[in-house]
Amino acid sequence: MSGPGTASAEPITAYTQLVEYVASGAKPPADWRIGTEHEKFGFRLADRRPLPYEGPDGIRAIFAKLESEFGWQPFLENGNPVAMNQDGQAVTLEPGGQFELSGAPLKTVHETCAEVTNHLGQLRKIGRDLGIAFMGQGFAPEWRRTEMPVMPKGRYGIMSAYMPKRGKLGLDMMFRTCTIQVNLDFGSETDMVKKFRVGLALQPIATALFANSPFTHGKPNGFLSYRSHIWTDTDPDRTGMLPFVFEPGMSYARYVDHALDVPMYFVYRDGTYIDASGQSFSDFMAGKLPALPGQVPTFRDWQDHLTTLFPEVRMKTYLEMRGADGGPWRRICALPALWVGLLYDATALDAAWDLAKHWSVAEMAAVRRTVPKQGLNSKIRNRTVGELAREVLAIAEGGLKRRAQATVDVGDEVAFLDPLKAIVDSGKTPAEEMLDAYHGRWKRSVEPVYAEYAY
Repeated sequence: MSGPGTASAEPITAYTQLVEYVASGAKPPADWRIGTEHEKFGFRLADRRPLPYEGPDGIRAIFAKLESEFGWQPFLENGNPVAMNQDGQAVTLEPGGQFELSGAPLKTVHETCAEVTNHLGQLRKIGRDLGIAFMGQGFAPEWRRTEMPVMPKGRYGIMSAYMPKRGKLGLDMMFRTCTIQVNLDFGSETDMVKKFRVGLALQPIATALFANSPFTHGKPNGFLSYRSHIWTDTDPDRTGMLPFVFEPGMSYARYVDHALDVPMYFVYRDGTYIDASGQSFSDFMAGKLPALPGQVPTFRDWQDHLTTLFPEVRMKTYLEMRGADGGPWRRICALPALWVGLLYDATALDAAWDLAKHWSVAEMAAVRRTVPKQGLNSKIRNRTVGELAREVLAIAEGGLKRRAQATVDVGDEVAFLDPLKAIVDSGKTPAEEMLDAYHGRWKRSVEPVYAEYAY
């Protein structure tokens, strides 16, 4: 989740300004970039407990070392460091202390993977000093919601109070999930629509390939991606597959209309989050927001509001692919490779849309519902997700080859798809591999997760 907006403080007085803000993201292909985000759980090596904010091995201590040893600059909220910034990157905190790297916009998968590697290397160094480690999982394998620390960020208090009014699992989403996400550019409104549709249609395939959350409270939970299931009972106003994206007339304005229909969470003013939960951004524009009567929003407020929408693909001034569980290092780099290969090459984008364009919204919604439990065995029409994943990876490979972004050490970007090819070849999601270990060599214990999935 994001921090306070960084857009202009210019007031918004017209609907057209909202549309122009989203449209301002369009740029020529030469300027397209890749932003990779990933979250992970920190834990104490001594007792495998989640990290508190305070204390000698807590989040604040990690932030202090990032600043003193690696030159990161803190962002404070009420005197507490809640984020760190450096060279276009940001380290932010999820509600339960999940540690997120929001990567800089970079040109190649090689660069974004190097950024991830550098970040994890810094955390390993800090972890050795503090007796802590970080692991890649989609859902906390043991910890109960009541065990999770609460980060000192005002927006999370507002969201925690509002979430239970809209769904049963919103607090689990906030405090016990981790994801990998890729942010990608578009060249025009037409290009945005095509990428948005492909991203939504194929998101369940990414969910299956990255499914990595089969445990709750130390036991199998009946899901392969429990994280993905959680989103189905979080808040129907702001989640889901967005059927309108596939309708004729999809445009920047149509997404803005959707965003205006979603109730607000908060307004950020003078270092404080003001509770506006359930209130209307349209009323805000009219100066009728109950939380701030007589005031109108700024572009920062609009940017903030867009971050509180949680569909499978989200648009700001770029598109965010949001379907993947958190996982090990190699899969962090595999996700940008998958989506860059599909969306940043015109031939691949056409092929991906040809694969999906005949599916109905109902069929796509159905596979979205079954994938969290069935993974690669889910079906759309008469094809399994595993069969489709093999075809999707072939399309992505072709796209990466045509991009021809190579380094001396690694070659082109295709090699980053190898972990996903191995999953398809095995026919098992990462979650199923963990379940096999749980019932076999782990002897029905999740304790080995902390060593085998640590960075």
